[in-house]
Amino acid sequence: MEAEFREIDENGSWSAVYQEIRQQSCELPCKVAKLPQNKNRNRYRDVSPFDHSRICLQLGTNDYINASLITIEEAQRNYILTQGPLPNTCGNFWEMVWEICKELVACMRCGLFTSVKCAQYWPHREERDAIFEDTNFKLTLVSEDIKSYYTVRQLELENLSTEETREILHFHYTTWPDFGVPESPASFLNFLFKVRESGCLNSDQGPVVVHCSAGIGRSGTFCLVDTCLLLMSLRKDPSLVRIREVLLEMRRYRMGLIQTADQLRFSYLAVIEGAKYIKGDSSLQESWKELSNEEDDPPEFTPPPPLPPPREPHNGRIDNLVQEFFGGIKALLYSCRSSQDPDLRQRKVAAPQPPADGADQLDGCVGSQDHASRVSAKPQEQNEAAEQPQKGCPVPGTWAPLVTNVCLCTALAVSAYVCYRAYFH
Repeated sequence: MEAEFREIDENGSWSAVYQEIRQQSCELPCKVAKLPQNKNRNRYRDVSPFDHSRICLQLGTNDYINASLITIEEAQRNYILTQGPLPNTCGNFWEMVWEICKELVACMRCGLFTSVKCAQYWPHREERDAIFEDTNFKLTLVSEDIKSYYTVRQLELENLSTEETREILHFHYTTWPDFGVPESPASFLNFLFKVRESGCLNSDQGPVVVHCSAGIGRSGTFCLVDTCLLLMSLRKDPSLVRIREVLLEMRRYRMGLIQTADQLRFSYLAVIEGAKYIKGDSSLQESWKELSNEEDDPPEFTPPPPLPPPREPHNGRIDNLVQEFFGGIKALLYSCRSSQDPDLRQRKVAAPQPPADGADQLDGCVGSQDHASRVSAKPQEQNEAAEQPQKGCPVPGTWAPLVTNVCLCTALAVSAYVCYRAYFH
C-alpha cells in the first residue's frame, strides 16, 4: 500500500486514479428519491440513495429519507450514511435514529451548520431541549465535552407517543472543512479511535449514523478508513487490503463516496498511519493524541487565523470571467458609440436653414410650416431652435434602438452565464 501511495504521489496522478474509480463505480436505480413527494427531502439533486440500500422509515406515512445502509460483511461493519438534515427533515432524522441506532458521528465543521449545509438538529446549550412536532420526538442535551477539534455530546431522545427514552452519543468533528480533509492523519485517527472506544461501531450495537452535508465525502472518508483498518486487523496478511476495491464495494450501497482526489489521498495516508498501530505499535495512539492537541481551546476561543494567501489562477477563474465580462462590455459600448460618430463630443447641431420662398418642405422630422411665420420669427427663437433638436427627431450621434437592444441582451446573457458558473461550479 505504501509503495502504491508513493508511486501515485510521485507521478501526481491522484486525479487520474480518482476518475478511474468514478468510471468503475456502478450506477443503480434511485427511483424513490426522484418521486415528486420526496424531492423536498433531498438536499442535493445529484445525491440520492439507491433503491436497494435506502433506509425506510416505519412510523410516518412517507417512509423516505436520504440515507443508505452500507454493509461490509467481512468486517462486520454497518453504517448508515445520510445527508445533513434539512429544516423539514430533522424530525425524520431522529425518527431514523430512534428506529435503528444509538450513536451518531457528524463529520462537519461547526460553522457550517446552517440550512445551506446542515440544519441545527440538536438543541443549543442555552435551549437544552427541542421538540420535533412532526414526528413527536423530544431531544434534550444532557452534557457536552468540547475539545479543540471535536465535541462529544450526550443526548436524550424521548418518544412522546410512548414516553420511552434513549441515550444517544453524538461525536462531532468540528473542524473538518467542506470538500476538504482534516488537519492531519493524527487528529483524524485520534477521533476515529475515540469513536471506536465508545463501542458504537461494534456490530452488536447496530449501524451507526454518519453524516456530513451530502453524506458521501467526509462521511465516506470516515467509513472507508475505519473499514480498511478493521479488514487489516482481521486478515492474516494486512497488505492484501486494497483501498480501491473497498471503496468500489462501498459505492455499491451509496453513490459518490469520497468526493475529491484529496480525500482519496488522505484516506491512503490515514490507513497507512493506522496500519502501524494494527501491526502492534501501541504507542502510536498516545502520539496521535499529543499531535492532535485536543486539549487546546476550541477555535471559537482562539484568535482568528491570518488571512488566506492570494488565490491561485485556477481558483480565481470566476473572478477572471467577471473582469473579462465587464471589460468586454465596456469595449463593446465604446465601439458602438465610436461607430456612430468619432467626433460626437465635439460636434454641435447646425441651425436649420429656412427653405426657399413659397416652398413647403418636409425634412422627415418637422412638419410643413408657413414660410411667413418662419420669416417673422425672432432671431433669438431661431438660435434656441438651432441649439435644441426638434421633438421626435433622433439626435445625431446617439445609439440606434437596435444597437442598444443588442448590447443590453448581450450583457444580460453573459451575466446569467457568469452567475451560473459561479453558483454551480
